[in-house]
Amino acid sequence: MVFVKKALVIGASSGAGFFLLLLLILTGAGFNSSPVKPPGSWSQNAIKATYVGSQLRQIDKTVAGLFLSYDLENNTDRDYRLADTPGVVIMSRLKSGHSLSQEELIRLSYPAFLPANQRVRIAIEISYPFVWPAPGDPALESELKDFVKQRLAKVEEFVLFDEVNRCQVELPSAWQELETDAGVKN
Repeated sequence: MVFVKKALVIGASSGAGFFLLLLLILTGAGFNSSPVKPPGSWSQNAIKATYVGSQLRQIDKTVAGLFLSYDLENNTDRDYRLADTPGVVIMSRLKSGHSLSQEELIRLSYPAFLPANQRVRIAIEISYPFVWPAPGDPALESELKDFVKQRLAKVEEFVLFDEVNRCQVELPSAWQELETDAGVKN
């Protein structure tokens, strides 16, 4: 009889211990010793950008693509990958109030690998509706310059955010250069 009571006590204790362990595993109470931390601040010095040039390209008969090229300098000991994914966001910083805007779609033209302590060229692309003048039209150059000037008139600079690495890259303006040379390619 003592043997049966001892077996029942051991069995009940084992069952209770197993149930408690299962409860801890399912709730995660035993494994999360610290609360979830909010994301850190944005690193603004890890990657520096320098404006290189621009091109206005005809995407089709009704769309123009403005391509802005930048050299990115990775000032860290880590490699970075940038791609046109939801984790990479490019916004305009407006001249008035210096606020950020996502009124237009701005994207990376192609994925980029930025090795540690190296420089790499990237391009961002902004597409706009545009009715292209005929190739021999004498007003072609003037219309293209006006088009570029209108699109960038309110923009101070562009800012790239890499959400995964918490990295912010300021893409400086060079609009005065663009206003005098449209850099057009078909």
